[in-house]
Amino acid sequence: MDTTTTAATVVQTQGFAHFISQSDAVGKTLLVLLVLMSAASWAIIIGKGLAQWLRQRRSDTFLNHFWNASTLDQVQHEISTHGAKDPFSHLSAHALHAQAHHARHGASRLAEAGSASEYITRTIKKVLDEETTRLESGLTTLATVGATAPFVGLFGTVWGVYHALLAIGMSGAGTLDKVAGPVGEALIMTGIGLAVAIPAVVAYNAFTRGNRVLSGRLDAFAFELHSLLTLGEAPSAGQAAPTVGANNVRAIGAGKTASA
Repeated sequence: MDTTTTAATVVQTQGFAHFISQSDAVGKTLLVLLVLMSAASWAIIIGKGLAQWLRQRRSDTFLNHFWNASTLDQVQHEISTHGAKDPFSHLSAHALHAQAHHARHGASRLAEAGSASEYITRTIKKVLDEETTRLESGLTTLATVGATAPFVGLFGTVWGVYHALLAIGMSGAGTLDKVAGPVGEALIMTGIGLAVAIPAVVAYNAFTRGNRVLSGRLDAFAFELHSLLTLGEAPSAGQAAPTVGANNVRAIGAGKTASA
């Protein structure tokens, strides 16, 4: 009975709260650092998750309107009315503006040098780079948290074990119950580090894959958009948008020619 009472007392006096109260400045600093890393990663996860969901919905809506439009003037009107709120409409707005600008002013500056096709190509490339940079924002933080949080937690564990062994050595009591408790408490920091790192790594991989898929779709759309603006036809428009027939593609090209 006395043994059971003693074990219960040890369990009650040990744990996370006891570990924090016994930690020194280094241990508490590491814990605060892990909490900040967790808060930052979750803020990025929630923010980018919502942004990705909205971007997907808006992109699908714009692409549906784009491939079912009769002329590029209708696309321009849609962008002017509702704004460019997704990567595809953003790319289309800049490409259409580049075409109209070059047709009006020609190559009056070095930034506009070359043919209309070359100027549109440079504009599309610039927008693609901007969208890639925007998509990758925050991923470096997630990767850093996922890679370093376990080591920060491990450092806290090593530091806690070191101080626990020092205290045990000074007390002169080397029994199992005196060693297992402090060492077990020190392992809490490793658990916290893993709890911080795992969501960050999973989210990083998910966002990276989503960005890669979107970049592929955006590159394909950029090629077709460039063909529409320069040649009057989209080589793979029928594959990318099954609902668009050849008449619509020719009508879009005719609209482009008329607006130029």
